[in-house]
Amino acid sequence: MVIQGNEVLNQPPPLVDYNPYLEDVALREAVQREGAGWAEQDLLDFGALLGQAEVLRHGDQANRNVPELRAFDRQGRRVDLVEYHPSWHALMQIGIGARNHSLPWIERRPGSQVVRAAMNMLRHQVDEGTSCPISMTYAAMPTLSLEPAIARSWAPRMLSSEYDPRDRPMDTKKGVLVGMAMTERQGGSDVRANIAMARPLDKPGRGECYVLEGHKWFCSAPASDAFLTLANTAQGLSCFLLPRWRPDGLRNAFHIQRLKDKLGNRSNASGEVEFHGAWAFLIGEPGRGIANIMEMVRLTRLDCVWGSAATLRRAVAEATHYCRHRQAFGRALSEQPLMQSVLADLALESEAATALALRVARAVDRSDEDESERLLARIAIPAAKFWVTHRAIAAVAEAMECFGGNGFVEEVPLARLYRDIPVNAIWEGSGNVQCLDVLRALSSEPDARDALLDELTQARGDPDYDRLLVDIEGAIAQGAPEAGQARRLTESIALALQAGLLGRYAPGPVADGFHRARLAASVHKTFGSLPPDIDRAAIIARATPRG
Repeated sequence: MVIQGNEVLNQPPPLVDYNPYLEDVALREAVQREGAGWAEQDLLDFGALLGQAEVLRHGDQANRNVPELRAFDRQGRRVDLVEYHPSWHALMQIGIGARNHSLPWIERRPGSQVVRAAMNMLRHQVDEGTSCPISMTYAAMPTLSLEPAIARSWAPRMLSSEYDPRDRPMDTKKGVLVGMAMTERQGGSDVRANIAMARPLDKPGRGECYVLEGHKWFCSAPASDAFLTLANTAQGLSCFLLPRWRPDGLRNAFHIQRLKDKLGNRSNASGEVEFHGAWAFLIGEPGRGIANIMEMVRLTRLDCVWGSAATLRRAVAEATHYCRHRQAFGRALSEQPLMQSVLADLALESEAATALALRVARAVDRSDEDESERLLARIAIPAAKFWVTHRAIAAVAEAMECFGGNGFVEEVPLARLYRDIPVNAIWEGSGNVQCLDVLRALSSEPDARDALLDELTQARGDPDYDRLLVDIEGAIAQGAPEAGQARRLTESIALALQAGLLGRYAPGPVADGFHRARLAASVHKTFGSLPPDIDRAAIIARATPRG
């Protein structure tokens, strides 16, 4: 063979111009299984759009060209604008146009939460940052619904399929976004330590206007049109909707002090903000701010689950595609025994994450008409949020290693995925917060314990699974002490939910591989340490994009 000039050999082609839904067998099966098959064609069409090289480039460009704060205009007036790259706006238009933020509130049919989760998993693989304002706008609806008059005013534009990034009063826009500002410097997750204050502008009470003074250490998506926030009233910590523009047409006293310089999630702005006499409207009973805003947090936690599952799926798709095309020591990397063990193990982790994310989405979807599903979601959301978001961090790192040095450069998406993946473990309550929430649900809601055990019992039959279930039942019966067992129990619950789903519904190689790799007494902790007789080739083939 004669090598001509700078001819490039043995460098796999980029994974572009493919359909990430069509090529994701596990996701497609979960969509059907969880009652959302009616949206199959919409998901296929959406996947075809998102896999285009041009759209994937938007994800890269939105993260390379990070948002910038413009606090003042040229005349010195305070404007507090966040300026984004055009690729950010292109991706936001795709997400809002596909109703990623509103579908369950518009469709109101069985499976709509599952469809939304699946659609967002596809878009999230292009860019993680745009999921933040889309998620919060979606999740704000139940909290705003506590005040019907305010909901009637804001909901039509929150549910609009038109993306309108202009900074102007709500009633002059085609569509609006809602962000969140909860934590403060001195408290973090302990929002009871918040010191921001609210006083009535005129009369106190639900739906009335208050004036807020204080700061927020993290404000998510500070370019949004309004924010759900917490501040103290005479009755205690309360929930408010704070718009960027006041009803009288003046700019609200909502000031962005700076944007955070973040490890990842860089296409999306996060800021520190201050309120200097900002107008806001009381949502729900005063003094019940945490309970009222938790209506939003419950759903954004679910979005953290499918968000990590989505990033993990993109990493596995990229790794299996690369190894299928890359030659080493005389054959494809994907045919090398050690690499097969790594790829198969990552594929198992990805499929388990996807199955659990969509099962929890179905539980949320059916919560209004099925009490057992609502109770299951009460435990499954924080358990899945804890486990999937943490496991995905290690799995994406392992996927990056499949590329060798190529994975550590910015031109390959694994570097960005690796920076992005930790945020879902931190956002909306880090790991300890989720584990404490699981313990709280187990101790205070006996019916939720029963709903969880009913779900897990349906998958009995595998010796290792049955042994895990006995351990879970024993820990629940004893009441796991916070200091020593909260993480262990939460991990066991999430792992059992995953193993149960794969054992009941996944093909034999996947179900057998996951049970033996995750539940057996002699399980090894590093990815790629699979038992020798697991059908690696079948698992890898199922996870590898053909595009």
